[in-house]
Amino acid sequence: MTPKRFLLILWFLAILAIVPCSNVDAWTTIGNGIEYQEFTTPDPNRLFVCRMARDNPNAVIDTTLANGYVKGGNTQIVRYQASLYDDAITWWGQSWGARNRVICAINGDFFNSNGITGGQCQSGWYVKRFGDWGGYSGFGWNIDRVPFFGGCVYHKPSDQIIRYVSTGATQQFHGINIARGTNQLIIYTHHYSATTPPATSGAEVLVELTRPLLIVKDPSHVQGYVRAIWQNSGSHYIPFDHIILSADGTAATTLLNNVSIGSEVRISQYPTDYNQPDTNGQNGCAYATGLDWSKPFAAVGVNYRFLENGVVRPPDPSHSGYAGLIVRNPRTAIAYNNQYIFFIVCDGRSSQSVGMTMTELGNWCKTVLGATDGHNLDGGGSSTMVIRDPNTGVLTVKNNPSDGTERAVANGVVMLNIMPKMQSATFGPGATVQTNTAGTNVRIGPGTNFTVMASLAKNTAGTVVEHSLNGVYAKGYYWWKVDFGTVTGWVAESLLSSTPSAPTVIQHPSSVDSCVGGTATFR
Repeated sequence: MTPKRFLLILWFLAILAIVPCSNVDAWTTIGNGIEYQEFTTPDPNRLFVCRMARDNPNAVIDTTLANGYVKGGNTQIVRYQASLYDDAITWWGQSWGARNRVICAINGDFFNSNGITGGQCQSGWYVKRFGDWGGYSGFGWNIDRVPFFGGCVYHKPSDQIIRYVSTGATQQFHGINIARGTNQLIIYTHHYSATTPPATSGAEVLVELTRPLLIVKDPSHVQGYVRAIWQNSGSHYIPFDHIILSADGTAATTLLNNVSIGSEVRISQYPTDYNQPDTNGQNGCAYATGLDWSKPFAAVGVNYRFLENGVVRPPDPSHSGYAGLIVRNPRTAIAYNNQYIFFIVCDGRSSQSVGMTMTELGNWCKTVLGATDGHNLDGGGSSTMVIRDPNTGVLTVKNNPSDGTERAVANGVVMLNIMPKMQSATFGPGATVQTNTAGTNVRIGPGTNFTVMASLAKNTAGTVVEHSLNGVYAKGYYWWKVDFGTVTGWVAESLLSSTPSAPTVIQHPSSVDSCVGGTATFR
């Protein structure tokens, strides 16, 4: 046998080793523009893949948070995270009110007791910053349906600003949904926790936004209006379409000097993207790439880019997770080409499925799926894929997590279909209502996925507050924003009844003189 013929045979056997036994074309439709397939390889390995058509306007990528919060210590299995966001309102289409229908879900970023280790965008909100100068940032999906992979990022202080329109002043803010430090201004969104942290000093300002806290670079901005001002206190609830500006020391003084009830504020924030390290772990963060980070709808942290522009990238020895990247483990990944976004889970640590190295995963995604770019998410016992069963409609785990059961994780990534906005016209702005059930929950937003602010007694009276989402349908109910005097928030329509109005005299009768015992007729 000639050396050339021998090399051809070796190449053919290598291809056979990664080509699945199942039919590559045997995709099952599980949603509008979303398909699912299971694969096997001779290693052996079992892989589970969802793919989403990039050109289908009703198929969307978003992220999830354990229990709805980014604060450290929150974990929840992927199936429950998917259920939490299923039928909840979304900002897709650049307005609130449409609803999610979760079709496929996977676990997300690496995490520890302090929460996710990377950054995250959820339904347009920048809920946690990606770390500065970290080498890698994350996978993103912007409002124009374009996927991207961020490199090493840096939040230049001059790009993280709040502009006070009435005074013309600007102020730097120092973070999102993290603990407030000395002389710092931090922005809190409803994704942080039920309330802002406790405080006995400084200032907090409640701002109602016209859209989510997007990543936009000055002069672009997110517009908001001041609704409340507090001093020397914390633990304030954050309504779903609001933020709280929380400031300490000199930052609090600047904040208070520039706000008043009803005044307009404008928030701009932007990470500058720099190059990722090369495959030897060198030369990272050396120059700006020009990647546009404007308006990601969803973004999740990753720790390695194993496939770039059709080229498999072997793990670099300087990577902090190098030892875990070069051995076979369960894997979760996101990949894409110009037609599809792929969610991939590979089982591991068993005789039925041994797992993959980064290089094996890159070769498989490139050869079998036709992916051009791929990114590694948290793996091991965290690796989980959930799909909506096309026959039952139930969100179901498809792989076999290596822990033997689903691991609770900090966040996830989902493929969605978008359901249209629906609204009730039962009440109108200014309508008087009362609770008809003991223990009526008042929430920070329209949906059972939002935090409960208060629980009210039966027959508690309130007034419907004007809001564009009044009567919106989400999580099985229609919702109304109601002011009860001591608390204002969202209540399910089924827990409210109209309060009869007092009779109104529309015409007074004319005076009539009559003797005692006589008859008087009023007209």
